[in-house]
Parts: sequence; structure tokens; C-alpha cells
Amino acid sequence: MERIHYSACPLCSSQQISFILKAKDHTVSREVFEIWECANCSGRFTQDIPTENEVSKYYQSDAYISHSDSTQGIVNKIYHQVRKITLKKKKDLVQKVTSLKKGSVLDIGAGTGLFVKTMQDAGWEVTGLEPDSRARKIALGMNIELREPSNLFSFPPETFDAITLWHVLEHVHSLHAYLDQLQKLLKVNGTLIIAVPNYTSDDAQHYGASWAAYDVPRHLYHFSPRSMDMLLTRHRFAIKQTFPQWFDSFYVSLLSVRYKTGKTSLVKGGWEGLISNWKALKDKSKCSSVIYVTKKQG
Repeated sequence: MERIHYSACPLCSSQQISFILKAKDHTVSREVFEIWECANCSGRFTQDIPTENEVSKYYQSDAYISHSDSTQGIVNKIYHQVRKITLKKKKDLVQKVTSLKKGSVLDIGAGTGLFVKTMQDAGWEVTGLEPDSRARKIALGMNIELREPSNLFSFPPETFDAITLWHVLEHVHSLHAYLDQLQKLLKVNGTLIIAVPNYTSDDAQHYGASWAAYDVPRHLYHFSPRSMDMLLTRHRFAIKQTFPQWFDSFYVSLLSVRYKTGKTSLVKGGWEGLISNWKALKDKSKCSSVIYVTKKQG
């Protein structure tokens, strides 16, 4: 299989990169991948990743619930219950930060289309992009038509009031081309909302290489707040607000316990998720996952 080996940081292009840890793909292949860190931007990235043409096989698992909607196992059941709450919170957040009750929104990495449906039900004009054909088929069964990601480069400039990427940016091979295109597609004063895992969180430090949000090799990059700021500034986005995703620390901790010990423990996972959130109360940039609300700059 063809691999991509980085000799410079894929986030900031610095050559000050070095190996930091090895992580296992617990979802599909059981392969082990190296994670490297950049001394310049503090971002991390998965080394020797599959190419964009080869990576799809690493998503072929019913355990990958954002695509399959699997409810097998206690962790997945909890995920689906929490998702009902978070969908409304995401809708409310979009309306709050755009100051719009209705508008146009592009959702990239739409999964099975539940956020698209939530926004449509609220009266928004919504376009969803999703690479996985199984997920698009599930969405179609709910009368939600999602497009393939290649459509991103066919929209006219200044089409959308808001663009959302809920745990998607870490999956994008053509990172800089994507961000440049998002800059073009937003209307003047448009809003880009990006949610990504945060490897500087307490739960990430606690679980180390077993931290579930490393999710190699599907997660190509592992962001810190500093690396996100540098990356977005490079592409003429200004971070206006950040919000914690409090539920993520619990979900990620529950998976991480299983990866580390081989057993699911609601008590251990829940406790570490609680500790992580308690520490993040003092500094919300330390939450397990962070939502970055950014505005398009001229």
C-alpha cells in the first residue's frame, strides 16, 4: 500500500518534527502507526498514512458509528442517546454565532445526515457532503440527499452563511486546499465552525497512546489550540470564540478504557471523563474536544 511520509509538518510546514508515540488502530486493521509532533506549531500528525485513494478501507467497520449508525454495545448506545441532545445544541450554536434564524449552511462530513435534517427542520437551506457511500445511502432512506465531497469545488463563491465541520478536519488529506476553498465559499462575514479533538486535554494525557481520539489512521492530524490558531490564521480565518464539547470526554474515555484494558468500564471511563471536564472548567481550551468559531477575514 502506498503511504505518505512527511518530512515537514503538514499543518505549518516546519521541519522541526519528531516522533512522539505509537498508537494502534483499534477499529479496523489493528495496525500500529507513529504519531509525530511539530515543535513550531505544537500540532501532531499520523506518520506514513494511507493515501486518499487507499484510506477508505480503514472506514469499513460497523464500529465506525458516524457512518454506520451502529447501536451495538453499551458505548454506542450511549453515543446515540447523547447525540439527540448535541444535535439541538449544534443547531442553537449555529444560530447564535451567525445571528441568523435561517440561512444557508454547508455541512462537510455529514455522516448519515442527522445534523443536515436538524437544520432543515429549523428552516435552513442545507447542503451536506459525505464521502462514505453507505452513510449517504442511510441518509437517503431518511429522504436526506447528501453529495460527494468533490462537489466542494463546484459551488460559486460566497454561497454560504456558515460552514460546519463536526470532527471532520482531522480526516481531510487536502487540508490547505480545503481551507482555502472554505474561505472562498463563505459570504462576507461568514462563519466557519470546526470541532476537533484536543490532544492537550487531561483525558488525552491520562490515556496516552490508548487515547481513543487519536483514531489512527483515520485521524491524520491531532490538534492543539495553538496549532489550530496558527493553521486558521494562515488561511485568513480569525478565531472569535471557542466552546467545549463536554460530552466528548466521557465518550472518548469510555472507548479509551476499553482500548487500554480490553474491557468496557462505565465507572472508570465516566470517572476520567468527569476529571477531565473538571480540570477544563478552569481552562476550556483543555476540554477533550473544542469547537472553534471563526470568521472569514478579507
